[in-house]
Amino acid sequence: MPQIRVVLAEDGDLLRAGVLALLDGYDDLDVVATATSLPELLAAVDEHRPDVLLTDIRMPPDFTDEGIRAAGELRRTHPEIGVVALTQYSDVEYALDLVRDGSDGRGYLLKERVADVDELVSALRTVAAGGSVIDQIVVDALMATGTRRHDSLLDRLTPRELEVLGMVARGMTNGAIAGELVITDRAVEKHINSILTKLDLPADAPVHRRVAATLVFLSEAGVGGGVAPRR
Repeated sequence: MPQIRVVLAEDGDLLRAGVLALLDGYDDLDVVATATSLPELLAAVDEHRPDVLLTDIRMPPDFTDEGIRAAGELRRTHPEIGVVALTQYSDVEYALDLVRDGSDGRGYLLKERVADVDELVSALRTVAAGGSVIDQIVVDALMATGTRRHDSLLDRLTPRELEVLGMVARGMTNGAIAGELVITDRAVEKHINSILTKLDLPADAPVHRRVAATLVFLSEAGVGGGVAPRR
């Protein structure tokens, strides 16, 4: 099995040590360097050229959006390197920033996911291979509330389309959705095309449309400061 080279950027000593210990148990993952600040992160990536960067969003020097800024910089300088960003529950707006220039090779996970090592490792593998991941816990929590904003874009969707969108937001493939709903793959494709049209997500949008639809789902549920879809 080919190894996935990882740079870990996390300023918290305990969490950093914990992640290192967890990932050490996987033969296909090799943490080649660690960093505790944005300058250290960029230097480590330049030196080691990893397959994926696992980074906290907030770290020194400013504890604002260093991980997101790093992802944007790497999109320009090292587009082949994937980024999995660790965040807090209320930081949904950062997810849109993370995938603004494309969702390929980008992941957005809650920090509490670190305790679920299989989920974390799956995200690293997916992102290293060029895929994208948005944390299922965020989506499940929003679906459980059953609430969204007045005049929400989601009101444009039929109940079935809303159900399908929730499954898309959980990262399910068309085939998995078809199996869950006992419908054909073609029916799922029609539902998704209708959803994307109703949410005003043009085919030429730079953000992957399925990820953009998920972010609309998150933002319209009223979490994270009002992320709006790109027009």
